[in-house]
Amino acid sequence: MEILTEFLAKGFMTMLSISMPCVLTAAAIGLVVGIIQAVTQVQEQTISAAPKIFAVFLVIVIGGLGFIKLLTNLFQEGVSLAFNGVTKSDTYVLPADYYKYTTPFEGEMKDSMKNMPSINDMMKNPGKVPYIDKQQKIKYTPAARTPMPKANFVETNKILGR
Repeated sequence: MEILTEFLAKGFMTMLSISMPCVLTAAAIGLVVGIIQAVTQVQEQTISAAPKIFAVFLVIVIGGLGFIKLLTNLFQEGVSLAFNGVTKSDTYVLPADYYKYTTPFEGEMKDSMKNMPSINDMMKNPGKVPYIDKQQKIKYTPAARTPMPKANFVETNKILGR
């Protein structure tokens, strides 16, 4: 469990190290433009958008290879952990015959299936819908159908021969 928690922490640190330069750049540009707007008394909110977008774009272009390298290292470490660390640890892997000796839903399954006919009865009467009790049979209503269903994009192309 410690390995997975440590990997999750590395993922959060990678996320922060990729997003932090963009966020700090946008905040700094917003602060500078806000000060300029306060001094000049031009209170237009859209003025700060263009410099922020341009500055964040430059940060992504300049740091893009570093961001990709960080993500690649995190992905490779995750794959290595998944295939080498977790599979070789006895505490994470269940034995092959685990479900042979356990019945996880035993108590729930017995109670809900007590009035149900056997599979042989259902196979002999294929038209009958099996109900647990009469109240369920009374509540059953078939789904409403639309008068003319419309074909989706793929079906329309097949019909038109495109």
